[in-house]
Amino acid sequence: MAKEIGVDLGTANVLIYVDGEGIILNEPSVVAIDTKTEKILAVGTEAYQMVGRTPGNIRAVRPLKDGVISDFDMTEAMLSRFMSKLNVKGVMSRPNIMVCAPTNITSIERKAIIGAAEKSGGGKVYLEYEPKVAAVGAGLDIFSPIASMVIDMGGGTTDIAVLSLGDIVTSESIRIAGDKMNVDISNMVKNDHGLMIGERTSEQIKIQIGTATPLDEPEEMEVRGRDSFTGMPRTVTLNANEVEEAMHDTLTQIVTAAHAVLARIQPELASDIIDRGIVLTGGGALLRGVDKLIAQHLGVPVMISEKPLDNVAKGAGMLLAHMHAN
Repeated sequence: MAKEIGVDLGTANVLIYVDGEGIILNEPSVVAIDTKTEKILAVGTEAYQMVGRTPGNIRAVRPLKDGVISDFDMTEAMLSRFMSKLNVKGVMSRPNIMVCAPTNITSIERKAIIGAAEKSGGGKVYLEYEPKVAAVGAGLDIFSPIASMVIDMGGGTTDIAVLSLGDIVTSESIRIAGDKMNVDISNMVKNDHGLMIGERTSEQIKIQIGTATPLDEPEEMEVRGRDSFTGMPRTVTLNANEVEEAMHDTLTQIVTAAHAVLARIQPELASDIIDRGIVLTGGGALLRGVDKLIAQHLGVPVMISEKPLDNVAKGAGMLLAHMHAN
């Protein structure tokens, strides 16, 4: 019997969940290619280590942008490599796959995602919306008549949805998420400290000292980069409140989008959400204080799911198994 596989084809990471085995792959969505021969040199973690450090003829590419495929061939090659790694673990050669996508994708983008999954070795391929599978992965009962609300903060997109009776009642997908926060941080370091830093360094700053709310005693971190004036290597010290200020507008846009979703639902569903609260999933949920920030602005309890990074892939695998069982 074919295995059920859930794939979170994210802008920042690809996660693969196999029914009965859990998450068996979690690697960055990066492909390294030789520009002279167009040959793929590495994918995933190995390729990510090359970001910002490659010689002229090697290019590290992110084949997904804002939650959708920007380079079809690269996405297909990356997925194929990841799927071939799974075969070692005894997964059947043509598994059923459920892939996830943001709620606002076009029909062309839908076809591209399904096509890439089919070509990478999938049997039957299904596509489901990210906030719906994230809710399932977070342990919410989306099939009950009581409403659930999920904010899935990924790398390229933030997907917000209210679910009831197994489907999305209303949703919003904005192309503002973790990657945008990384850009905010690198711009702040450049403008305020005259230091050029790379994408990986920005992400490290966000993970180590990033905060969604100002702190009384902000942590500090030493950051190395290139002086934008002299071109020489230099070190500066950043504090968490500088990082909060840099990301403030981006976080405000996410809160505003969540507010817009709440404003569109029926009063009965709104009262369910006041009772049950909002669940945060995705890598963005790990940003310190983001739950407090959202709760403060929306006046609704906010919880972070148990393993926010795994929810989409796990939910996809569980939903696929549920579909076939019924």
